[in-house]
Amino acid sequence: MDDTTPLHAGPGYPAGRLLKELATAAAHDDPAVREAAERRAAGWRRVVEGMASGRLSIGSRTPVPGLPAWVTPEVAHGGFATGEAAAAGPLRPHELDLVRRHGLDEDRAALYAHHLTEEGLSHLGTLLDGGGYALDQPEQGALLTVVRLLRAGDTGAALRLLAELDPFAAVLCFTPRPAPVRDLPPGSVFRWSVGDVRATLAAVASRGPGAPNAQREALAVWNPFADRLLSHWLETRGEDGVDAHRPDGWAARGAGLLDEYERLAAEHTLCTKHRRPKENTAILLAALREAVGPDGDGTGVLGARRRGLLRHAVTAVTAKRGVPGSAGHRALRAGQAAHAALPTHDVLAALLAERLSALPENSGVPDPAAALSPVTAGEARDFDAAEGSAVPAPLRARVEKAVVAPLEDLVNLGVVPSAEVLASLVPALAAAAETAAIGDRATARLVAAHHEAFARRRSLLLLNLGSQVRRGELPWVRELEAHHGSARVRREAARALITRLGDTVLTHFPGTLTPNPLVSELGGLARTAEGLAPPLQPDFPFVEELASDIFLGAFSPKFARAARRAARTVEGTLYARYYGIDCGRLAALEEDPGRGGPGFAELCLERAGDPPTSVAGNGTVIEQAQILTTHNLAALAEAGSRPADGWAAAARRAHLTAVRLLGALPRVYDALAHVKNAAFAWRQAVFLLSRCPVREQREVLAWMESLEAPSHVRERLAPALVWLRAAVAGDHLPARDADGVVRFLGWSAGRHWMLDIAPEALYRRRPL
Repeated sequence: MDDTTPLHAGPGYPAGRLLKELATAAAHDDPAVREAAERRAAGWRRVVEGMASGRLSIGSRTPVPGLPAWVTPEVAHGGFATGEAAAAGPLRPHELDLVRRHGLDEDRAALYAHHLTEEGLSHLGTLLDGGGYALDQPEQGALLTVVRLLRAGDTGAALRLLAELDPFAAVLCFTPRPAPVRDLPPGSVFRWSVGDVRATLAAVASRGPGAPNAQREALAVWNPFADRLLSHWLETRGEDGVDAHRPDGWAARGAGLLDEYERLAAEHTLCTKHRRPKENTAILLAALREAVGPDGDGTGVLGARRRGLLRHAVTAVTAKRGVPGSAGHRALRAGQAAHAALPTHDVLAALLAERLSALPENSGVPDPAAALSPVTAGEARDFDAAEGSAVPAPLRARVEKAVVAPLEDLVNLGVVPSAEVLASLVPALAAAAETAAIGDRATARLVAAHHEAFARRRSLLLLNLGSQVRRGELPWVRELEAHHGSARVRREAARALITRLGDTVLTHFPGTLTPNPLVSELGGLARTAEGLAPPLQPDFPFVEELASDIFLGAFSPKFARAARRAARTVEGTLYARYYGIDCGRLAALEEDPGRGGPGFAELCLERAGDPPTSVAGNGTVIEQAQILTTHNLAALAEAGSRPADGWAAAARRAHLTAVRLLGALPRVYDALAHVKNAAFAWRQAVFLLSRCPVREQREVLAWMESLEAPSHVRERLAPALVWLRAAVAGDHLPARDADGVVRFLGWSAGRHWMLDIAPEALYRRRPL
């Protein structure tokens, strides 16, 4: 495709999503799922109709006519704008409350005019000072910003902002939602809010006892009955085993046990194990029915098979639990009885939800020890739960997701299990860096709220190298920037946070690509940090992972800048040798900045072997861009980021990620996706290893080669390890795979060699 030919999005994907949501809305068993599908279907219907009519320009950063780029669009999955503004729609509850309290017309134009009166400005000022508000959309901070500017005497900025807001006063919500004040310790974050946790606890409580109650029934009802049944058969034991003789009255007592069973089975229906024919209790019951006989006189004779099953069951049960009445058996049943007395999950979920009700819904849990302490005497009375009962692990995990703590503590606690979850917490930290120089608490809160609300703005599908709207393009953010305090303080805070985040990523998630939301935050921090004098000058071009299905064959200029910076980091290293990188050629791109983007794209295309235009072919080109830029690893290393336990340990963990992903290949449907992600983890391991001295490189390589793993994993990794060993030894591999060189890459225009049953043939070729 000609680079100048604009790419357009077709209607096939939105139409397919619409049909899928309509089918779910019509047929799913869960009413909540049907309702959610109906809402999504309405959005997709607007997308399809807007594209058909030509009203929507999908792929543009301003897809809706009449709405400037700063207006937050409603975005469906995949970045498709629906044609609606996210801050538009029916009046929100807090707006309706203001309408009723002040006797206003029920429309936004009247609310907007009211907020510009003395009374309205006073109301906004109270919210601003107290911090009792939340921004669901970035636009909701606009009028708070007007108040802040007027207080600062910056009337010109306030008037400029109002001039941009006025045309949309009747459409968009420019006022915040009242919410509890949220003040966190400096540097602390939380994953879930108290409101999120209480909602999940309420769902557990509403489901009732379920499986735990079935377990309690088994412990309290069926285990004691099984003991009586076993004791009854043990009365017949002789030298040959049970049913050697039947004492006087045995048949009558047996008939009583059978009657008791029928009564218990009718009354206690949660546990069904006793009904399974192969279970020991069922075997003992069946044998007892035959032995008692239809007349209850005990004359029934057990056949050889029935007697064999009976004796095997008695032997197995007594060997496992002991004879009823023995010391071991009494201890076992006492422990089970204590367990049966414990409160069920639904009861404890309701109890925990009540404990958390005193905390602000929009904040986290500052004292998890208190929230998760054993049941108190008062709670035992109120919730009919045993005093001293501990909170079970599944419910603890829900509450711990709301713990307020420094990021590193949350990672160590297991609350942040992935780089994607980490990315969701970064906006709060970046907001704190943005406000580092603001002395006024109200302004700092407002700027932080702006930042976090903008971070929740969903990205648009953009074509033709379009760029997402940046936070500074929002008029209220732009006008308030002059009141952010010392630029140097903000720059140094941003720089420090980049390093801190890099430390966390390299330490805990070394085998994962930097997720795009995290790349976005890192890029914003890097822009804030620009202007620091050497040696603090950052100039870190962080780059996103591109989608191969909409790739045009061109890269934005920052990819070439990132590759040039990376070349200085990897020149002469194991990484450059393994991937055949000509660092001098990358540096030469700098001589012609006007062709930086296209020149870089041509280099990636060449290294990929000029593949055909297809999703897979595009993927091979994008992967070469990731190799040449190191996909942000070099930028993090230049920022001073380091794994806490060293580069070699991080390289080992990245390699283990690749091994784990390849280990799943026989059991997964999308095997190629696992291969792709394993190759990305492998590349990260190679970069991390390249930061180590040669001695450590050899040690880690020997560890990789001797690592215990399934045979199919060892076979698949063997070719990659052969050429990694060559690179460690100082050999330079060619830029492209060739006869005798099988480099581990994720994308392939044809069948990937990793999917071959016997890939060992690939590394039996001639050596370098």
